[in-house]
Amino acid sequence: MQFGIFTVSDITQDPTTGRTPSEAERIQATLTIAKHAEEVGLDVFALGEHHNPPFWSSSPTTTLAYIAGQTSTLQLSTATTLITTNDPVKLAEDYAMLQHVSGGRADLMLGRGNTGPVYPWFGKDIRQGLPIAIESYELLHRLWREDVVDWEGKFRTPLQGFTSTPRPLDGVPPFVWHGSIRTPEVAEQAAFYGDGFFANHIFWPASHTQRMIALYRQRFEHHGHGTAAQAIVGLGGQAFMRKNSQDAVDEFRPYFDNAPVYGHGPSMEEFTQQTPLTVGSPQQVIDRTLAYRDYVGDYQRQLWLMDHAGLPLKTVLEQLDLLGEEVVPVLRREFAKDRPADVPDAPTHASLVRAAYGDGTPRQATPNANRGDNLTLGSPYQDGAAPVAATSTGSAFGPAATRTAGAR
Repeated sequence: MQFGIFTVSDITQDPTTGRTPSEAERIQATLTIAKHAEEVGLDVFALGEHHNPPFWSSSPTTTLAYIAGQTSTLQLSTATTLITTNDPVKLAEDYAMLQHVSGGRADLMLGRGNTGPVYPWFGKDIRQGLPIAIESYELLHRLWREDVVDWEGKFRTPLQGFTSTPRPLDGVPPFVWHGSIRTPEVAEQAAFYGDGFFANHIFWPASHTQRMIALYRQRFEHHGHGTAAQAIVGLGGQAFMRKNSQDAVDEFRPYFDNAPVYGHGPSMEEFTQQTPLTVGSPQQVIDRTLAYRDYVGDYQRQLWLMDHAGLPLKTVLEQLDLLGEEVVPVLRREFAKDRPADVPDAPTHASLVRAAYGDGTPRQATPNANRGDNLTLGSPYQDGAAPVAATSTGSAFGPAATRTAGAR
């Protein structure tokens, strides 16, 4: 399993001091947090994308490329990349470039976003959010797997003989997670392509997450990518820890009570009972996290939100110390126990290259080559073309009706 943290890049007043950090301070703090995540032994750092205050992260690839130059082992991801308001051509270029400059330590999580005003800012209609997401990813998927693409759709201008540059590192695209809090169509899209599904898991009860993951696993198997147990699952979470659980409760309460997302609503006790938020000792975080497997099965990636709600940098770094020193080592050991042999590890660039080429030696690119045409069943990418269900329970994520002749 991979363990790490994600940030939503909020700029929030510290309720205990009344001070709000500047954008510059918050950006520099995030860079420090990412580097410290690697120092304490975490695997993943993921960065959100927002285009409105009070958030600063409008260009995740720029930030992650800088972090890549400051780290050596940290997997860099997003939480999330907006597939609806970003041009899929630019996404193909930017994330392939990030893949190259990071030495393959890059993947991305795609999502529709939940901020309504962003859509018109980028010339989109929020009422078309889901169709845009479907069409945009179908194009992005092809751009990374075909050297020359002819394409026509509804929401952007057509492409004729287009080659996205740079080509994916070693001919293998970045791994894609599809992230969602509540939308079953996103779980279906992830399953349709054989991609990963990341359930944000931070605002909803376990029963909701259980249903979403079960749907994704069932549909992953239906679309022929492997068994339900081989589906690639990630979970979000939230935690605040101190050695003594009551100290954690007392210290975090003003941050919870004033947080922009859930402050002035349910009490912290109600929220921790009904959602994965855990405020207490490291052992309580361990016990809570291990229990996730009871209702989602064995999974591949666990990320926590640690730096939100105005928490000062010093406190966040202390949280990472506890996570890296006391929590994650135990979770690695316990999650490894009784893990079935057929459950895959979290995808990495190296594992995807092995799956694609067997001996790890990339093939030379050829015109119109399908980059994934020799992948094996059950790998994260079964084949280069989107699989189209031939049954009555087929998917809405088939090839666009307006594709040009000869396009896959």
